[in-house]
Amino acid sequence: MEVARIPILQIENYLVASIQTALHDKAAIQFRDDLLERIYATKARGLILDLTAVDVVDSFLARLTGDIAEMASLMGTTVVITGLQPEVAITLVELGVELRGVTTALNLEKGIAALRKMVEKESSNGTIG
Repeated sequence: MEVARIPILQIENYLVASIQTALHDKAAIQFRDDLLERIYATKARGLILDLTAVDVVDSFLARLTGDIAEMASLMGTTVVITGLQPEVAITLVELGVELRGVTTALNLEKGIAALRKMVEKESSNGTIG
């Protein structure tokens, strides 16, 4: 059985990945791998992980979300997570998932604005190449 892939769009120097369907473990791992490869290949300065369509997460997906954010940050990519539904936010906190260094925004539009602002600030400080 082939694993469905989540589209990863590039807008300027940013990547946008919007999860629109429930992910089983194998698809989630494939998504993580695809996303990290794309960050490396494009030298993306920012990543928006849009979770607007996600209304429930299990412990695996919750942990994986935190891991993706941390891995992308380690690669020098600024991360913004958008569209967290209340139930998802509750689950992330209850499971102890820490999103250190990750900004969240209510929706994609606010996420793009926040990402641009952060990347511009980092560029002017010389912290991003």
